[in-house]
Amino acid sequence: MVGVVGGGQLARMMHQAGIPLGIRFKLLADTPQESAAQVVGTTVLGDYRDLDTLRAFAADCDVITFDHEHVPTEHLRTLQAEGVAVRPGPDALVNAQDKGVMRAKLDSIGVPCPRHRLVADPADVTAFAHEGEGYPVVLKTVRGGYDGKGVWVVRDETEAAAPFLAGVPVLAEEKVDFRRELAASVVRSPSGQAVAYPVVESLQENGICAEVTAPAPDLDPALSDEAQQLALRIAGELDITGHLAVELFQTRDGRILVNELAMRPHNSGHWSQDGAVTSQFENHLRAVLDLPLGDPRPRAKWTVMVNVLGGDYPDMYRAFLHCMARDPGLKIHMYGKDVKPGRKVGHVNVFGDDLEDVRERARHAAAYLRGTITE
Repeated sequence: MVGVVGGGQLARMMHQAGIPLGIRFKLLADTPQESAAQVVGTTVLGDYRDLDTLRAFAADCDVITFDHEHVPTEHLRTLQAEGVAVRPGPDALVNAQDKGVMRAKLDSIGVPCPRHRLVADPADVTAFAHEGEGYPVVLKTVRGGYDGKGVWVVRDETEAAAPFLAGVPVLAEEKVDFRRELAASVVRSPSGQAVAYPVVESLQENGICAEVTAPAPDLDPALSDEAQQLALRIAGELDITGHLAVELFQTRDGRILVNELAMRPHNSGHWSQDGAVTSQFENHLRAVLDLPLGDPRPRAKWTVMVNVLGGDYPDMYRAFLHCMARDPGLKIHMYGKDVKPGRKVGHVNVFGDDLEDVRERARHAAAYLRGTITE
């Protein structure tokens, strides 16, 4: 049995991928209304921050994996010491939990990153800015941020005060002048087998992934190979088990810099559900169970994933009628979540040989499902 900590859409889609393989699931969720709790039969409600809750949850599981990276590192180390198979392990996962730890580790193994350091207060931010090309500077709380939360772009010392109000360490980074954002995804098993997916381009809106194109258009093959090899090296150096997404900046002068790491299925890999021979979700499960990994190659020349965000759904059935009738090749994935402005409530995938056609179809469907267009 696979125990998944966290009840969001990633756990829901992991469960979906495991059904054909006959994998049994147990879920630790906060509420029965969470995305995965709606579909996983064996669901335990509890606080993932409580060690005794985690112990009880893990008792009859063969392996524990995650929908998010927020489980306290010390609890995971305790579970591992008590014989629980935690994948990815806490020594790896801490690099996705703590941006300061991640940057120090990546520096130590020679991975290219934006210029950065921990800062003590707004005056220290100004000192960091003047060590480079000045403001603006990106500030990040080292723990707890996601989808743009816990990240600020500040233009002076006054604006730099806000991140320190949370009372947690703050990381300063240079604001990279990048051409676009890329993501390199790999999956690694405990036995050391690893596979790499095509490098994709991701478009962000307000810190949230809005669209992914696989593979990244017009990406130099040498730079694509470099990104894949970099992700594989990080997975090996950090001893990661499962899926690793390496979010990258492609700079205007042709370099790649590591922005973030995620050690679980990731929004940049949702295209693989319909566009790859083996999805990121299935391969993550294969990895944590130490099964042979599946083929990550794409099924079509292009796949475009567009997130469905926020919006108003007065009649989802009629929205489905329109989208499915207009485009029988469209693949819709909804998460069963309450609608809130800017919240990810689903995504659509479209694949084919003509990039502009595929992109237009995916964008149209996502906009219609969101309610921003009506025809």
